[in-house]
Amino acid sequence: MADKNYYDVLGVGKDATADEIKKAYRHLARKWHPDVNPDNQKAAEEKFKEVNSAFQTLGNPQKKAQYDQFGHSAFTQGAGGSSGGSGFGRNGGGFGSFDDLFSGGFNDVFDIFSMFGGGGRQRGRGKSGPQEGADLKYDLEITLEDAHSGVTTKIHIPNYDKCTSCGGTGAKKGTSPKTCSVCNGSGEKKTIRKSMFGQMINISLCDHCNGTGKVIDTPCGDCEGNGLVRVTKTIEIQVPGGVETGSHLRVANEGAPGINGGSNGNLYVEIHVKPHDVFERIENDLFIKTIISITQAIFGAEIEVPTISGHAILKIPKATQSHTVFRLKGEGMPDVHGGRKQGDQLVKVVVKIPDKLNSKQKKLLEEFAEESGEDNLHIGKGFFEKMKEFI
Repeated sequence: MADKNYYDVLGVGKDATADEIKKAYRHLARKWHPDVNPDNQKAAEEKFKEVNSAFQTLGNPQKKAQYDQFGHSAFTQGAGGSSGGSGFGRNGGGFGSFDDLFSGGFNDVFDIFSMFGGGGRQRGRGKSGPQEGADLKYDLEITLEDAHSGVTTKIHIPNYDKCTSCGGTGAKKGTSPKTCSVCNGSGEKKTIRKSMFGQMINISLCDHCNGTGKVIDTPCGDCEGNGLVRVTKTIEIQVPGGVETGSHLRVANEGAPGINGGSNGNLYVEIHVKPHDVFERIENDLFIKTIISITQAIFGAEIEVPTISGHAILKIPKATQSHTVFRLKGEGMPDVHGGRKQGDQLVKVVVKIPDKLNSKQKKLLEEFAEESGEDNLHIGKGFFEKMKEFI
């Protein structure tokens, strides 16, 4: 591993940006994570360690500068990555599947989850201190009707939870983790090297305990020493009326579990409202289009139009022009924050022109054209009487 070029390992060039390096790492970490390669876990573990070591150097601007100038000689064993260990997980030689998954680094090992807001939050000194679990994100699709009235629904979240057999310690029942003899529980390893620039001090994660400050001699059989087991949680979500696509609901403490006694992260539910067959939403107003006949436009009428909560009667006045927009007060969407009034429903009426007329109808329209003229918008009373034959 020490002889492999880190840029080749991640598949990026020396001019790659920090985002490009991170993106390459995320892709390879998902690909080679041992948990998603159960048929070839040993080889996947080695590859995962290799990828992690490369990212630990190239993902750190200071280490990357040293590596670009001096190569692998800029780091002693363990300074740029892992060099041994007793397996995979919290105390393994890699960057720790569960530590990496939940400590706020890269949390989208499962497609259903993705990072929200830049990662989890850490508390305490170094990785050996308590760390709050990463926030998780879930995409929830609802109908426009549900967005209008609000809805309570249940979602199923694949997650990890504390192992009940060992109480989350990772050690077999009746035993307990021990303080790492290499770092004395600090989780950090300090190496000093002399170079042409003088003495250089490099602080890295302890590769014996993988930065946890603890080692487990007898791992728990149920969680394989990780202290966490896979679970599927069922969570009830209350969606308030007025939400729109892009709205987020925060569910406290339902994110990834914390590390070393840290609290759980939060779950963020992102709302996606399905497109509607009838209504178009713009902010809190709803728009629909309805077709009326030429006689309804001329003589006026009362028509029934759909609303998001049922139906309403819309009065069409006489001589209504095509594409006139009417407003139904309060028939739109509620405001999710409660600070604004209820939206309205806007109804655009489109007058349908008959595509076939009999001779009598044609004659009536010709008489209307002669009677009104281009500049005369007045419609005579006699014409109204004649046009009733259209109805």
